[in-house]
Amino acid sequence: MRCGAEDELYSQGRCWSCALSDYVDAALTAPHGNVPAQLRPLAEALKRMQRANSGLTWIRQDHVQATLREIAATGTITHEAIDELPRSRTREFVRGLLVEHGVLPRRDHYLAAFTEWLVQIPDRVAADEHRRLIDRWIRWSFLRKFSAMDEVPQGAFLRAKQTITVGIEFLNWLTERHVSFVDITQGDIDRWLASGPSTRQFIDRLIPWAQSARLINRDLLVPRHRRGTASRMSSTDQARATERIVHTDELSPRDRAIGILVLVFGQQLRKSLQLRWRDLEISEDAVRVRLGSINVELPPPLDAPWRQLLAEPVNLRTASHPSSDWVFVGQAPGRPIDPSHIASHLRDVFSARAARLGTLNELSKLGPVPIIAEALGYSPATIEAHRIDSASTYSQYIGAVRRQRAQGI
Repeated sequence: MRCGAEDELYSQGRCWSCALSDYVDAALTAPHGNVPAQLRPLAEALKRMQRANSGLTWIRQDHVQATLREIAATGTITHEAIDELPRSRTREFVRGLLVEHGVLPRRDHYLAAFTEWLVQIPDRVAADEHRRLIDRWIRWSFLRKFSAMDEVPQGAFLRAKQTITVGIEFLNWLTERHVSFVDITQGDIDRWLASGPSTRQFIDRLIPWAQSARLINRDLLVPRHRRGTASRMSSTDQARATERIVHTDELSPRDRAIGILVLVFGQQLRKSLQLRWRDLEISEDAVRVRLGSINVELPPPLDAPWRQLLAEPVNLRTASHPSSDWVFVGQAPGRPIDPSHIASHLRDVFSARAARLGTLNELSKLGPVPIIAEALGYSPATIEAHRIDSASTYSQYIGAVRRQRAQGI
């Protein structure tokens, strides 16, 4: 064996690690015949993977090799240079690897994705005057806001895309009817809303902005778009789901730990997945997790999944997470697991949103609003809203019982 290690042979007298090393060198060799100095940290990280067989499975794919060769041939490697390559998941995965291993600086993932998405916007707007309007709206209502954030959340990114898309559809609808946006009437808005799906109400961002900019009549009205009323998990269903999450080994330790955050502590799924090991204290005596501004102790059996995660961390044997602090490590380099992925994993046990709302509704009854809010990491206004809702539900129940008693039922 070439490396001298006692290991399973892969082919031609090479072990898995030696074969992986050969594939890495071949894929990252630039036209001048060497692996560029800038790419050597990535090359070394790929070669050192604990699971060399997984690395081989990945790097032998034609599209992976093509992407790596294109990057090796770019000269100086920058985010901008990678942006010029054909858009693909592989391109973004390799970009993540380059960031994790210090070849590229970190940048806001969703801000960059949003900026890239905006490139095709002018071609989607039919009229020049509306093109200029959309550009101005995006700069003032979205880009300025996103640039001021520490990190753009996925939800904000997706909502911005949908809102802008609906705004463009509205402007193109006006163009087809030979109506300029600055001349729209209440009748135009009402016809637009009445002739399509409820998502057309997403112009409730465009119209107020244009009014504040003094571009259109300030008397025009658009009903605020409201999502459907979210269902709330009943206490019976919550008890059943909690039994499966806490008292059985039906799910993995990762899924059980996430389930505890949502079902027991009413945490948002996205926020739960942002948890880092520095937010946890795990000792022989106790497990504590920081949810708000204080550490909440997890008594047995709530502590069990966290102890298992610490003993057997997942996704740390590849080059994607060389020194990750994420508790719930995802497939993408340097990032936690995707909320939509874990939501589908847990769907057979509970809906994350319905479970969270049900839990908050119950927790809001347990103590003073400021204390509950501080412990769970919510604003007092949010907990107060759930308290009011739970009180209203309870008063309706009491009223129904009294009516039944009065009627002799």
